[in-house]
Amino acid sequence: MAPRTKKILYIAIAVLVLGYAAFRLIVPPMVDKTLNKQFAFTPQPISAETLALHNSLIIMDWHADTLLWDRDFLKRSSYGQVDLPRLKEGGSSFQMLTTVTKAPPGLNLEINDDKGDDITLLTIAQGWPVRTWTSLLERALYQAERLDNIITRSEGRMRWIKSKTDLAAHKANTSNSFAVLLGTEGAHPLEGRLENLDRMYGAGFRMVALTHFFDNELGGSLHGRSKAGLTDFGRTVVGRLDELNIIIDLAHASEKMAWEVLELTNRPVVVSHTGLKGHCNTARNFDDALMKAIAAKGGLIAIGMWQHAICDPTPAGIAGAIKYGIDLVGSDHIALGSDWDGSVEMIAADALPQITQALVTLGVVEADIRKVMGDNSVNFLANWLPEN
Repeated sequence: MAPRTKKILYIAIAVLVLGYAAFRLIVPPMVDKTLNKQFAFTPQPISAETLALHNSLIIMDWHADTLLWDRDFLKRSSYGQVDLPRLKEGGSSFQMLTTVTKAPPGLNLEINDDKGDDITLLTIAQGWPVRTWTSLLERALYQAERLDNIITRSEGRMRWIKSKTDLAAHKANTSNSFAVLLGTEGAHPLEGRLENLDRMYGAGFRMVALTHFFDNELGGSLHGRSKAGLTDFGRTVVGRLDELNIIIDLAHASEKMAWEVLELTNRPVVVSHTGLKGHCNTARNFDDALMKAIAAKGGLIAIGMWQHAICDPTPAGIAGAIKYGIDLVGSDHIALGSDWDGSVEMIAADALPQITQALVTLGVVEADIRKVMGDNSVNFLANWLPEN
C-alpha cells in the first residue's frame, strides 16, 4: 500500500473513531434528558406529623427502567428520575428494576407493530457489547449483569432480592441496605424459546411482563395490532412462570390476554405500572372490571405517576389515583408503580414524601397509607417469591 493511501486510510479510521466517540458521549445523555424529564410541580408544605409518618414507612415501587440508561445508579444525577441517592432521600426501601429490550418506532398507546426497534441504536450508542445489538435475550441478560455490577460496587448499600430467604435476611439486617429486584418489560427476550426463561431466572429475573407495546410470541399487547389473547406458547410460558415462582406482570397485556392469564395461573399477578380506566380513561389503562378480577385473585395494582396513567401527574393527582384504587378494589391491592425512567415525564424519586402528604390531605387513614406505600408489596414478595 502506497504511503499516501496508508495516510488516507489512517485519517479515515481516526475520523470514524472520533465520530463514534462523539456519538457515544453526546447522543445517549441527550436522549435520556429528552425522554425522562422531571415533571415540574409546586411542592406542598409537609407537616411534622406527616414527615414522621413518611419516615416510618416501608416504601416499594414496582417499575423503573433505569438499567436501560447510561447513568451510574449509585450517584445522584442531575437528570432522569431515579437513582439510589434520590430513592434514599425520598424514603424508599425497595425497588423493582425492569429491563427494556425493544421499542417500536412511532411508539403510541393505540396500535404498534413489531417491525423496527429504537433500542438497537441506543445499545450501540451506549457502547453495549456487540452480542446485545441483535439479540433481545442478550440485552436482558446484559442489564442483569449491569445490576449485579451496581450491587457489587455499592459495597453493601444494596441487596439483590431473589427469594423469600433473601427477603427474610434483608428484613433481619440492621445495616439499612436498599433492596432491589429484577423484572423484564415484555417476554420477547425469550425469543420464542421456553428454555430462555430458565436462563433469565438464573440471571435473577423474578418478574416477567408478558408483552410490551407490541404483540409477541406469547400473544397480544394492549397497544398491539391484534389485541389477541394467549398463544399456545404463551400458555406454556405462563405454566413455566408458575413452576419457577416468577411473578407475572400484566402491564401492557391485552385485556383478552389478561383475562386468560387469570383463568390459567394458580398465583396472583401484578400490574406493575398502570392507572385505572374509571379514574383516567385512556388507552393505557385496564377496565375497572378487570382490575377487580385481578384484585379478587389476590393481585396488586401498582399506580403509575405519569399523565396517560393517572391524567394528573402531580403528587395530588397520584394520591387521587391511589384513593380511587382503594375505593375500587380495597387497600390490600394497591401499590406504587411509577415507571421512572420509562421515557415519560413524572416526579422524581426524591419527591415521594409529597405523595404521603397528599394522601393525608385526602383523608386516607394511616393503615391504608402504610399498605399502599409498601406493606402490600413486601407482603406479596414474602408470599410469592421462590423459597431459595
